[in-house]
Order: sequence, then structure tokens, then C-alpha cells
Amino acid sequence: MDLSALMEAVATLNSEDAFGPRLSPEAWQALEPMLTRHEVRAGELLLKQDELDRTMYFLERGSLQVFVTRSAPGTHRVAILRAGSVVGEAGLFGETPRMANVEAMSNCVVWAFRAPRLDELSARHPALALEVVRGAAAVLAARMRANLERAVPVS
Repeated sequence: MDLSALMEAVATLNSEDAFGPRLSPEAWQALEPMLTRHEVRAGELLLKQDELDRTMYFLERGSLQVFVTRSAPGTHRVAILRAGSVVGEAGLFGETPRMANVEAMSNCVVWAFRAPRLDELSARHPALALEVVRGAAAVLAARMRANLERAVPVS
């Protein structure tokens, strides 16, 4: 596997909710066996609202739209994510349903990081696991703050 494009995307993303840790090449090398690469075609759902899933994804290439389906007809777009973003970060922290749908707006490459792999990373590289958790939590906090400012319901 080659994470160079993902490393570049994460390092250069400039957004309020960017994944903050600037991981060294050695840290990425240690993280690499914990990740699985997936291609998502334009129009496909990566995450489905209300499903249980304990996976965070790193977006290497493409763009994703995040939207919620309300009980009333229609949907509400929450965000558009660019390469370098993470999505599904809440899944690392508990068995909770997904809060939104995430659909590929273009053909995308994502790298999945599942909660059981976080446990494995914690045992093998505790400092790296802590950095990943801090980064995911910071993304979660930034997005929650932005949604509260826009008065978007969290659940």
C-alpha cells in the first residue's frame, strides 16, 4: 500500500475541521497496516444515517457530501468534505448510530480505520493511538461547534 497521496492530502487540507495531528512518515508507516483502502463511486453512500458502524475514514481523493434525512420529506446538507478530511470519527468513540449520510460527489479513495484496529494500535503504539484519538476528537468537536452555531440538530 502507498499512503503518500493520503499523507499529502491530510497535511495540506486547510479547514476548520481538518485532522490536526501532523503525523511523521514513521507514524504513517505504523498506521498503514491498520488501514484498508476502498474506492467509492460518485453517487454511492459511504455512511448511512442511523446505521451502527465503528469506522472512521480518511479521504485521500475526491469529495463527499454530508447530509441528514429528516422525518419531514427532503434532506439537509451539512457539509462538503475535500481530500484530506476524515469522516465517521464519532464511530471510534462508541456504539452509536451514524448521525448523517455521507455520499461520494465524485469518485473517491478512502482509507478505513476501524475501532478494533484502534485497540490494536493502542497496544502496539500507544503514543500514536493517542494522537489519532486526539485528532479525531478535535474534528468531532469542531464539527459539533459548527453545527451548534448553525443550529443544526446534532441527532
